[in-house]
Amino acid sequence: MTNEINSDGITATTLGAGPPLFLFHSLLSDSASFDAVAPRLAERFRVIVPDLPGFGASPAVDGGLAEVADRMSAFVRAAVPGGDAILFGNGYGAFVALQIAIRHPDLVAKLVLAGCGARFSYPGREAFRNMATAGRAKGLAAIADTAMARLFAPDFQMAHPDLMANRRAAFLRTDVDVFERACLSLAALDLSSQLATVRIPVLMMVGDQDAATPPAMAIDLADRVPQAELRILAGCAHVPPLQAPDLVIEAITAFLDETSQPAA
Repeated sequence: MTNEINSDGITATTLGAGPPLFLFHSLLSDSASFDAVAPRLAERFRVIVPDLPGFGASPAVDGGLAEVADRMSAFVRAAVPGGDAILFGNGYGAFVALQIAIRHPDLVAKLVLAGCGARFSYPGREAFRNMATAGRAKGLAAIADTAMARLFAPDFQMAHPDLMANRRAAFLRTDVDVFERACLSLAALDLSSQLATVRIPVLMMVGDQDAATPPAMAIDLADRVPQAELRILAGCAHVPPLQAPDLVIEAITAFLDETSQPAA
């Protein structure tokens, strides 16, 4: 059964029953990017798929990534007050999830991060600044091709024209103010000094064709977090839940099963 919930303005879809698993979407997409995995994960988990602030019907918040993380932490606490939430974030959603684990460690039991890192390289930071400037000056339609190239490898785009049209439309619905603030916040982000405080199990996934958050970022992050493991997904770019749903489900369920076993 699927239910719609609204907690202090944040809208979400919930389905299934079991341990609570939140799915946080990327900046260049929306919660529909989990459509291929959420129903299958709901066979084992209570899956909660919110619209992040500024997306869908969820109101935006003032400020940057830290403020978004604080807002979502309140939503997580209201939905799962016991501190046993599992957060799965993709791209922007992964950075939000990681910030929640850093800023509100009592809320989160485990993290799954797809396309994440401690900080972006200089070219990565410049790419965000350039997208923010162009989006503000020319509108999101002017950078839609660039945005899609950051999400999907060329071969995948050619093989899935209907999906690409759907994802492009979702991107064009993004609020320009929300997009600009998020880009500038990501460009300025540096969590390097805080990662050692993340003392929960973390699965770091990244596609080997990810142009937005390249594998080097995931490798660096996995090296810095005490209980992290790394999974590189072959043939995948920045949105594994759409591009490789079978691999994502297998990786998540294996990780959660493994970390649920009592220590020997």
